[in-house]
Amino acid sequence: MQYDRKPIGDWNGQMIGPGQSKDIFLAVTESYSGMTINIPVHVRRAKEDGPVVFVTAALHGDEINGTGAIRQLVQDDTLELARGSVILVPVLNILAFDRHSRYLPDRRDLNRAFPGSADGSLAARMANTVFEEIVVRSNYGIDLHTAAIRRTNYPNVRGDLSHPEVKRIAEAFGCEIIMDGKGPAKSLRREACIAGCHTIVMEAGEVFKVEPGIVEASNRGIKNVLCELDMLETAPESPDYQVVVKKSKWIRAEKGGFLEFHVKPGEVVEEGQALTTNTNLLGRDRYTVYAPYNSIVIGMTTLPAISPGDPICNLGRLPTKIKPSELRKLRVKEHGLEERVVEELSSNLLIVEPTG
Repeated sequence: MQYDRKPIGDWNGQMIGPGQSKDIFLAVTESYSGMTINIPVHVRRAKEDGPVVFVTAALHGDEINGTGAIRQLVQDDTLELARGSVILVPVLNILAFDRHSRYLPDRRDLNRAFPGSADGSLAARMANTVFEEIVVRSNYGIDLHTAAIRRTNYPNVRGDLSHPEVKRIAEAFGCEIIMDGKGPAKSLRREACIAGCHTIVMEAGEVFKVEPGIVEASNRGIKNVLCELDMLETAPESPDYQVVVKKSKWIRAEKGGFLEFHVKPGEVVEEGQALTTNTNLLGRDRYTVYAPYNSIVIGMTTLPAISPGDPICNLGRLPTKIKPSELRKLRVKEHGLEERVVEELSSNLLIVEPTG
């Protein structure tokens, strides 16, 4: 479907001129009592025309690391655009956010409702408003997410790298891990790309938290993309390495019990390396889970009490030509952001050396 691009300077009669910034309150639905419900949007324009980039968070209402990151950008008066415009949305799914929930009150997932429709379900109507008012105004998009409840993600960017402009901003963002894929059907990033708005997702951290390292990584990445698009005149910051992951898999528990973790989020692991050991509550009946191939730990459960079939580790399979030992050597910044994030995320887990 083709969409007519809406002007960045006219928000239903609220005008934002070149070089101006303004807070817009965008009506997305109504409450049970019939009151209008708005999402807060900050629009910042340079004096010179250029790309329009949207940055959104809390599309799932409990994923608020991105909310913390975008709030910092909104309050940063030193963020001066050389050209173009940014649309900053700290909370996209306001109904779910107000309920401390991932989902809308009708239990629908807003990130499976795009591009939406004006006469559909609550999710479809909200998705339609977001698409028409934010996505259609934009040339590029960055959507900030976290892992689901009781899991954590090491920072990674996801996008359909078959689109040259998606590949461009995914690489520019500056995460060590780039996951190549179209994304789920009716997700914001997939449908935005179809509509001609080149969009990536960042996945990082946990729900219900604003983690300092994740906020720093998010804002570094956003500014890197703006630099790549010549919207900022500052120099980008790059990680020590980047690796593209085309396949990932959740390794699942074979037995119920209590986990001892042997690896950290973001760690590079070799085939046959111990990931976790599962025991009963007295520490007996030990059962160790091993990495099936060379990989990088993209995500982990943070809940050690498990049942058979529960997810333990999300492993991104390394390309055949990349050796774990060589990749580890590339992370050379001893106290760099990536190493700090690894340590921060692993502080939520008890990491022990495997026995035997």
